[in-house]
Order: sequence, then C-alpha cells, then structure tokens
Amino acid sequence: MRRLVALGLALLWANGALAQPYPNHPIRIIVPTPAGGPVDVMARLIGNALPATLGQSVIVENRPGAGNTIGSRAAATADPDGYTLMVSAASGLIMSPMIYKNAGYDAASFAPVALIAETPQVLVINPQLPFKSVAELIAYAKANPGKLNYSTGGTGTLPHLNAELFKKETGTQIVHVPYKGGGPSLTAVIAGEVQMTFDTLATSLQLINDGKLRALAVVAPKRAPELPNVPAMPELGLPAISSGAWSALLAPRDTPPDIIAKLNAATNAALVAEPMKSALAKLGAQPRGGPPQALAEHMARELKKWTPIVQALNLKADCRA
Repeated sequence: MRRLVALGLALLWANGALAQPYPNHPIRIIVPTPAGGPVDVMARLIGNALPATLGQSVIVENRPGAGNTIGSRAAATADPDGYTLMVSAASGLIMSPMIYKNAGYDAASFAPVALIAETPQVLVINPQLPFKSVAELIAYAKANPGKLNYSTGGTGTLPHLNAELFKKETGTQIVHVPYKGGGPSLTAVIAGEVQMTFDTLATSLQLINDGKLRALAVVAPKRAPELPNVPAMPELGLPAISSGAWSALLAPRDTPPDIIAKLNAATNAALVAEPMKSALAKLGAQPRGGPPQALAEHMARELKKWTPIVQALNLKADCRA
C-alpha cells in the first residue's frame, strides 16, 4: 500500500513538473560572435530585458569562430524546447551558409522569433591617416594598390561583403585582414594594425565621437542623424553600398509555436520599454520587433538580395571547426 501511495505521489509530482508553463528554468542565448561586437551588444540588451516578462534569467553565451558557423550550428542543433536561442545578424544567418561549404546549417534551420533592431554601418579609418573623405581614400588606394588593409570580423561577415563591394565599385585593391570578431576588428583599426573597416554605428559611434576613429561615409540610403556631417554612400555615387546591419532572435527549427509566440511577445514588450529604447537610441539603432512572420519575410528578402552578390564576388571558405 505504501508503495502504491509513493508511486502515486511520484506520478503526481512528475505530471506537475511536466505541466509547468514555459519557461521554468534559465534560458540560454548563443551569440556566434565574440564579446564586444555589435551582435553581442544586441544580444545582451535583449537578454537583460527578457526576464522582466518571462520571469527567468537569460544567460548570453559567446561561441565565435569560423565565420559565425560554430555558434550558429550549435544553436541550430540544440533541443527545440525554447531554452536555447540565438541572436544573429545577416552575416552568420544568411551569408555564412552560402560561403562555408560545410557550415552544417542554413537560415531554414531556425524558427524566426523577432527582428530586434537595425543600424547603419559606417566606413571608419584610423584618425592618424590623412584622408578626410572617401574620394581621398579612393585616390590613394588607386595610386597605391595593395598598400591599404581593411579588417573584418571574418570571411562572410557584412563588413567583409560591404568592403568587397566597395573595392568592386571603386576599382581599388585593398587587402582583407580577418579577425576573430567585430570587436577585435575595430580594435585593430584604432591601434593602427590596419587602416580601415566597415562597422556598425552601434559599436563605433562613441569611438567616433571620442576621436579614436574617423568616419568617412555611412552605409545606408541616407545620412544617420547621429552623424549629420558624414555623407551616405549613395551621395558619393556608390548606391550599391547601402546595406546596414540587423539583429534577430531565433530558435531552433521545430520549436513549438506557443513557445515562439511567448518569446515574440516578450521581445516586443522589451523593445517598446523605455530602457531598451534609450539604449538603442544611444547606439544609433532603430528598434524593430513585429510578429515572427515579419522576420521570416525579412530573412527571405535578405537571402534573395545577398545570394547573387556572394556568387558574383566568388566568396568561398572551408569551415574546419
């Protein structure tokens, strides 16, 4: 009899545990880039904001390497239970699977949750250089092919693609020096290891204001309010170079729709709350949000836009990680 009672209590406890609403323990957000870069910044902002609605802590875990493929693959193959998520940008989600032949995932490996924010990119140089404009930079690069270097956070990242487009559109030869993430890439420009890079306004704005970087052009259809004296690329006769950066929250494919809906609602609530709005404004980023379908459509447009560009540039790499 005692055994039957004990068994009954155990079953009740087990059923109760299974019936606990999501989430009932901490959530992990994988970031496929190093700490300090633009994607990491957005992940930590949203990770700090979600607990207010979800009632559980959120742990941000950086898993960089191999053009964002290491962390992205880990997120794509995680259990689809809502406890492992990913914050990614176009580079890791859209471009890397096209460039790395054995990435082990693609955009379809994820369930869209919500678009977090968008921010322009900006062409920045070491302030010790004499160039005060893009025209001066181009003139020097044409007169001195191969003498200028640009840094990126790795092959297939948005800065890499924008820099290669810049070279193609201007007929210049500038050497690519990849680093292990956006943060190290930006540090290299400040230290004078390389001369230039394309970076998000979110992570470079304060450095520009502090005089540690010089901004030559904004990679966007029009000027950024935060840098009113810096021209946009289309103004300089380079309309093809106008794609800014975006970040999104995603879950592994097959994550239950009710969990996606709860995460989407929590993200949208965070994006309209004053702390998040103020933080994004200081970074020159625009909050986005919206339903999961809006992110799915955005991803489809990005895939359509970047596929022919990556193919035309013939960018290929082997993911050995």
